This record gives sequence, C-alpha cells and structure tokens, in this order.
Amino acid sequence: MIDLDAIESERARIRETYLHDDRPGSSARGLHHMALLSSDLERTVRFYQELLEFPLTEIFENRDYQGSNHFFFDIGNGNLLAFFDFPGLDLGPYAEVLGGLHHIAISVEPETWERLRGKLDAAGVPYQVESGASIYFRDPDGARLELLADPLGEMYGDRVL
Repeated sequence: MIDLDAIESERARIRETYLHDDRPGSSARGLHHMALLSSDLERTVRFYQELLEFPLTEIFENRDYQGSNHFFFDIGNGNLLAFFDFPGLDLGPYAEVLGGLHHIAISVEPETWERLRGKLDAAGVPYQVESGASIYFRDPDGARLELLADPLGEMYGDRVL
C-alpha cells in the first residue's frame, strides 16, 4: 500500500526547500542530444524521418564500437535525438528500469500534432491521448515517446520553466 499523504508531504517539503522563484539561470545551454538504441538502422530512419518528420542530420561510425552507427535526427530548437545500433551484441528488448528512460516528450505545434496523429493512425501505430495535448506511443524498439502540443516550457497550459 502506498501512503499518498506521506508522498504529498514529501513533495511539499521538496518544493519548499528547492523550488525558488528567484532561481538563477541554468548552467546548461540545452540538450545537445539524447542517445537511444536501435535494432534496425533503416527501420529507425523510416520511423523518425518519414513518419514523425524529424530529419536525419548525420550518420557515422560509432567510435566506441566498430561497425556500429551513430545517427542523429533534428527535433527542433537545436536539439537532436541520436541512436546507436550495435550489430552482433544481441541486445534485449526495451525495459523501464531505475535510472533508465521512461519517455521522451517532444513539443510540436498543435497543427503538426494533429497531422502526426493522423500519420500514426495511417501507419497503425497504437497510441494513447492524454489531456488533449499529449499523445503517447512507442517507437519500433519500444522506447516510449510523447508528442506534446504545448510550447516549450509549458505543460497543459502551466509554465514549468
């Protein structure tokens, strides 16, 4: 059984201790890239470039594993979504684990959100819509993605930045 009152109390304590209106700017410039794993290079390119309309920007050999590709997709605002494939390593299927990936939320314009939802329908990709602004689905290797029709720095109409 989960003690929801204790969880809310701890959330309030963390908020009071660490969340400040007068916080300084971040030391970071932004997300350069986030790297995921791909079991099939071309299938991943077709999914992200053709279905989701994230252009492939570069592909080269992974310096850490001979024969492996490191490839990148433009997800807007100077940010990249990257992938590695590891031929011959026989990696297991996607799994959510502590310290691992839960999902990637990518902001898109509302009109783009509607268009991409239609493309997911046409491609037979199952998805779930939440709050009328988020659509959750999985890529071909099982990574969970969210397309969010809210602007960067907002979540369901509230500022989070």
